[in-house]
Amino acid sequence: MSNDIAVQVHATCVSLDGMGLLIRGPSGIGKSDLALRLIDTGARLVADDRVDLMISNNDVVARAPETLAGLLEVRGLGVLRFPFFDATIIHLVVDLANPKDVARLPERSITALVGMDRPAVTLNPFEASAVTKVRLALELTLGRIIRHDD
Repeated sequence: MSNDIAVQVHATCVSLDGMGLLIRGPSGIGKSDLALRLIDTGARLVADDRVDLMISNNDVVARAPETLAGLLEVRGLGVLRFPFFDATIIHLVVDLANPKDVARLPERSITALVGMDRPAVTLNPFEASAVTKVRLALELTLGRIIRHDD
């Protein structure tokens, strides 16, 4: 894997069942909180607040900046140390938005990361079903389930 940082983004990253999720959104939208809930269901932290993205073998690879490795901000408790993966390949981008900005029946979405297209989904992070929706979006991305309109 190349050690050259292509770009650093304001985001959070976890690995869910070995699949990388890049969680993006404005400050305070709930990136770290959603990551914490995913970690509680078995995901592993990769990076919080800042994520280094690079290309390796035609994949987008994410890792934490060295000074932030293993750290996750848990609002109300502080910055806590968690077990973490050094790196993961990004399979899905999860863009967080306020409820009014989330489409009920969205079209498929693709976003570019360091020049490579990746599937993306926009979700409200504070819905009770947010973790389940992230898991379902990953299953859709991997072709394990299909949408009715496909």
